[in-house]
Amino acid sequence: MQDLVAPALGSLALVAIGGYLLGSIPFGVVITRAAGAGDVRNIGSGNIGATNVLRTGRKDLALATLLLDAGKGAAALLIARWLFGSELAGAIAGGAAFIGHLFPVWLKFKGGKGVATFFGLLIAAHWPLGLMAGATWLIVAFALRYSSLAALIASLLAPVYAVLPIAALGLPVGQPILILSVVTAALIWVRHHENIARLLKGAEPRIGAKKA
Repeated sequence: MQDLVAPALGSLALVAIGGYLLGSIPFGVVITRAAGAGDVRNIGSGNIGATNVLRTGRKDLALATLLLDAGKGAAALLIARWLFGSELAGAIAGGAAFIGHLFPVWLKFKGGKGVATFFGLLIAAHWPLGLMAGATWLIVAFALRYSSLAALIASLLAPVYAVLPIAALGLPVGQPILILSVVTAALIWVRHHENIARLLKGAEPRIGAKKA
């Protein structure tokens, strides 16, 4: 999608602030508290994402967290793109929502790892790219049973998919979305540094395994 208008800097600043505030809503914390499941930050890894919410034993709460975390990134991007007819505005709002999830002001900037929000962004920005990245996560997760490794590989390959197979199919990804995929993938790797260390040591828990 090409930009129909060139948003002013003030408008881009507003969509960035709005995207950040939307992305910083800690749905994992809100949902578990509202359901009487306690504070998810005191459970398992202490992360606020769906994977850790699942450790409460409530699959419904984990699914709701997954959908809402993905949805807030998608909503920020789609709303900004609709308002301005601009892929750049959408990418900025979506990227700001992603940063808001990672560093929410309401939780002293200690947020999640951004995987669900990442996939929500990609699907909203360019659904073939989002589907390819999501399929990569599923294949790796089912084959190796490491959620973190699946996220790392899927995020790493997303920009590659954007440049190679997606373009070859005649579905080019705009530069703002390509940059968004690179930046968010890099942040996912930074936020997964502890998981990477455990993977290298062979100590990362597999999907379905009980956390010691």
